[in-house]
Amino acid sequence: MMTAAGTTLNKPVLVESLIVFAIVLCVHGAVWDRFSWCAVALAIQAFYVQFKWDHLLQLGSAVFQFRTTANSGLLPACMAIPLLGITMKERCSVAGIVYFERFGIVVACTGMAIALFLSVIAIGITKPVPTNTCILSGIAGSLIIYTLKQSLSVSEVIEVLEVLLIFVYLSMILLYLLPRCFTPGEALLILTGISFVLNQLIKRSLNVMEGRGDPVDFFLLVVVVGIVLLGIFFTALFFFMDSGTWISSMFFHMMTAVLGLGVVMPWLYRLIRRNPLFWLFQFLSQTQMRVYLLAYWTLLAISACTVVLCQNTKRSCGSKKHQASTVTRKYFHFIVVATYVPGLIHDRQLLYVAAVVCLAVLILLEYVRYFRIKPFGQMLRHLLSLFLDERDSGPLILTHIYLLLGMSLPVWLFPRPCALKGTLAGTGALVPYSGVLAVGVGDSVASVFGSTVGEIKWPGTKKTFEGTMTAIFAQVITVAIILIFDSTVDLNASYSWILVSISLVSLLEAFTTQVDNLLLPLYLQILLMA
Repeated sequence: MMTAAGTTLNKPVLVESLIVFAIVLCVHGAVWDRFSWCAVALAIQAFYVQFKWDHLLQLGSAVFQFRTTANSGLLPACMAIPLLGITMKERCSVAGIVYFERFGIVVACTGMAIALFLSVIAIGITKPVPTNTCILSGIAGSLIIYTLKQSLSVSEVIEVLEVLLIFVYLSMILLYLLPRCFTPGEALLILTGISFVLNQLIKRSLNVMEGRGDPVDFFLLVVVVGIVLLGIFFTALFFFMDSGTWISSMFFHMMTAVLGLGVVMPWLYRLIRRNPLFWLFQFLSQTQMRVYLLAYWTLLAISACTVVLCQNTKRSCGSKKHQASTVTRKYFHFIVVATYVPGLIHDRQLLYVAAVVCLAVLILLEYVRYFRIKPFGQMLRHLLSLFLDERDSGPLILTHIYLLLGMSLPVWLFPRPCALKGTLAGTGALVPYSGVLAVGVGDSVASVFGSTVGEIKWPGTKKTFEGTMTAIFAQVITVAIILIFDSTVDLNASYSWILVSISLVSLLEAFTTQVDNLLLPLYLQILLMA
């Protein structure tokens, strides 16, 4: 019985792995270079190591406590960052932007190095030692290290090692402080992203006299690092004192203001050489269109808050066990689509900055909820508990933050200096829309139609064939609408590649147990940039 159950549980993982392999082959069919062999070797060894991690999680032998309602997700996570770096390198190479071409190589190599590091950990704590996996990891590691030696300069090797070192320290801190919040794959993606941001901020702060960089990029780096350091600081502090008292709450608000005004603001001033508050005000009010967009987004934010309050009113009037339905949850997806599409069409820089501000606000509110900071901490706990699902099994509620990240990452990671006239050629013109297509439209439509009219289930999952097919159709229709309203998008008859990309990502959504809000936009962006 256990064997049969284990086999059933592994079917979606096997299909998910096949889909990731198909994406890897599609990308390297379009972009084949010396890194392609490394990526294929990395995918094969990550496939084997993923099952070692799954075995460790089932036995409870992993070093940290991970989310138990999903598999390790190591293969899709290991491949996302190297593939993103490779496609970024190719696009910037075509545009002739050497600096960002080299940066894409560093991203790809760092992703491979971190994936190998996790493989070594899994092999080291697996008893008995898996011989076949050791041999595959050794071959893949040798190939990757040889390619790194041939491709990177000394300074770039140092940068890769810096990010790896930051990743190790952040892993030990955050995974200890936040048990059951992530799977190993989700932790890899999030911690690698934070490590890159921290390393880039340190690097640019030390070389600020070079004058390279856009103020909006500096704004993203400083805000992300500042908000993460703030969380680590308060977690360490409230380990020794009760966070639910009025004295602790006053201290929280006071120290947030002190760290914001005394650390984040001066740091940002050093990078952009202007008063950050004046710069932000001038940026937001620069054109009439920006004022209109901000007013429109404010109305949408009020409508989202209204949905939360109305659903909690239903709960208080009815059963205490009342939980928000799938359709209700997807209201927020459609609200986010209505937020991002006008920004993508009319002012992407404003959307970039507004998404950073929203991320900071959501994480700060999560700190208030998690630490029960008065006067709003307990109220937020009550309001948001209605929208919990199986992915929020740890102390943090991250679903809404993942939704914002999924929509924003394609905007933040879009290689603007490598885009002529603000857009990439061919399917690359749709890259900023990856979050809208994969999460805002595809995932939402699949969930709504799958839960209401779906009857044929994919093997081993709760997802339905009807939901996936409807999601693909809805994304194709959305692409047609984007072509009508966004004059900068010129696909150059690349319609078959778009259909293949959307189909593969929709199938990945059907079989993955990872947080799809985070994973799907990255893979759609990779395919569209290839």
